[in-house]
Amino acid sequence: MNPQKIALLTDSCADIPAELCRQYDIFVLPLRLLFSDGEYLDGQTITADEVYERLPHEIPTTSLPAGQSVEQIFNQMIAAGYEKVLAVHLSAGLSGTYNLVRLMGEDCEALEVRAFDSVSGSLGIGLTLIQAARMIEQGCTWEQLLQAVPQMLAGTKVFFCVDTLEYLQKGGRIGKITAVAGSLLQIKPIITFAPTGELINVAKGRGRKAALDKLMALFRESCPKDRSFLAAVVDGGIPEEGDALRDQLMPTLPDGTEVIRGQIDCTLGTYVGPHLLGAGFQVIPDWRAL
Repeated sequence: MNPQKIALLTDSCADIPAELCRQYDIFVLPLRLLFSDGEYLDGQTITADEVYERLPHEIPTTSLPAGQSVEQIFNQMIAAGYEKVLAVHLSAGLSGTYNLVRLMGEDCEALEVRAFDSVSGSLGIGLTLIQAARMIEQGCTWEQLLQAVPQMLAGTKVFFCVDTLEYLQKGGRIGKITAVAGSLLQIKPIITFAPTGELINVAKGRGRKAALDKLMALFRESCPKDRSFLAAVVDGGIPEEGDALRDQLMPTLPDGTEVIRGQIDCTLGTYVGPHLLGAGFQVIPDWRAL
């Protein structure tokens, strides 16, 4: 436990590598997936690869964590001696997780809980927790942290290239006409998060190579020119292609830029289907000036 007694909480859609969760003692709430044969916990009782195997036959219903799971994690934090909780969760435009934790945190007298809507997903969330953990290690106070988090969220951008629009369409995440046209023409969309926290199209390419070229171009154009940042690359069941995307981006990044590699979780994998590739960044805040 850190001297500031600040616990870090997120959900399974943050896609933080397990070794970093262990290193920084980040608590993770699993979202739920309901298949015809029962309920599964994202990343705990089912993996993304197992979800991809099932998707052609059945698309599960996804759900926010159970209130009992939130209560259990709060109790674990109290038992460990934590007094404050920074919680950052999947975009409220896609999930009710943020509001659940916020409301339950208000009722938890033993902890001071501050919850934030990431307005993002995957390592768009995860980078915030990783940076927060490092800042706390460096002596960042609770008050500085609460000022820095909105800056980090505002300085975050992620882009995803999906292999098919089928799952976004079936899940009601994208317009039906766009989905049909894209399927017929082999159009591969580039999606990101709107200011409302919903998924939107920002570009497209005919064929996968053209789409990935466009994704990398958007990433480079969006990266800040005068600020240091953390970068991230994620994949949906295609780790070799994820590593290749990282290797293609690295030479274009400023010297010393760290790239976090992650895997898409079960919940977001259900929304977008297999074979996703994504890249994003988050500006490193000058928290000592706060």
